Amino acid sequence: MQLQYSSLKDEDLFIMTDFSCAPSKDILNQEGLFKMIWSQTDGASFLIDNYEVTLNKDEILFCTPLNIIRIGQLQASVVSLVFNKEFFCIQTHDDQVSCQGFLFFGSSEPQRILLPAAQQKEFDSIFSMIKEDMQINDPLQGEMLRSLLKRLLIKSTRLATASLPEPIISSTQLNVIREYNMLVEKHFRELHTVKDYAALLFKSPKTLSNLFPKYSDKSPLMVINDRILLEAKRLLVYSDKTTADIAIELGYKDPGHFSKFFKKHIGMTPLVFRKNKLS
Repeated sequence: MQLQYSSLKDEDLFIMTDFSCAPSKDILNQEGLFKMIWSQTDGASFLIDNYEVTLNKDEILFCTPLNIIRIGQLQASVVSLVFNKEFFCIQTHDDQVSCQGFLFFGSSEPQRILLPAAQQKEFDSIFSMIKEDMQINDPLQGEMLRSLLKRLLIKSTRLATASLPEPIISSTQLNVIREYNMLVEKHFRELHTVKDYAALLFKSPKTLSNLFPKYSDKSPLMVINDRILLEAKRLLVYSDKTTADIAIELGYKDPGHFSKFFKKHIGMTPLVFRKNKLS
């Protein structure tokens, strides 16, 4: 199954698919697409950024355009919603559920939620309505599909935030964490210290270091390092750039410093990593 809504005027795109046909798998190779993948049975496996991820029944995965996904022969039933920012852009939606909202900020670890039994019927109903409206071609089709997608993202955001290590974290604090992740996403190639991002947020590095444990087990520095490493691994596997070129692209004036950083966190040099992944 593959159903698609698009508008040449607005350049927006919204797709529902179960990846049962070959063309649907090619969708994941297109640039600029956000992905919401719901596994409806156990054992749906994907390669995300060259690492295997397996979903349990009723787990939903949220991937940004930066996440490179490969699907082999699926052994489980999945349904996915794929859309670009023109369809659901950051200018027209609340920060929490936008394309840079809670579900999609930070790309080193895609967000995933487990759908409670009480919510499964409602999610299934919304997906069914999307499927139905995908086949109704009228002037209101786009707005109807956008409203249904927003409803799903709001409900998913509520489920994701409810499972935070410290549920009492305030919305203001959560916004700081989200803004930090968004700034890292924008500047990780040139800014590599927590102090750099603290200055952009008008916060002290200590304030950020005290805040992040309330949200996850990642420190602010780990967020920066993980994002640099993710991009480094992508470039090593999916480009033919030299290690020196990659180092420069990621803001390292000395390729040797980049290689030491990479080996410290990955356990091998960039060249060995590339050789192992491509062999």
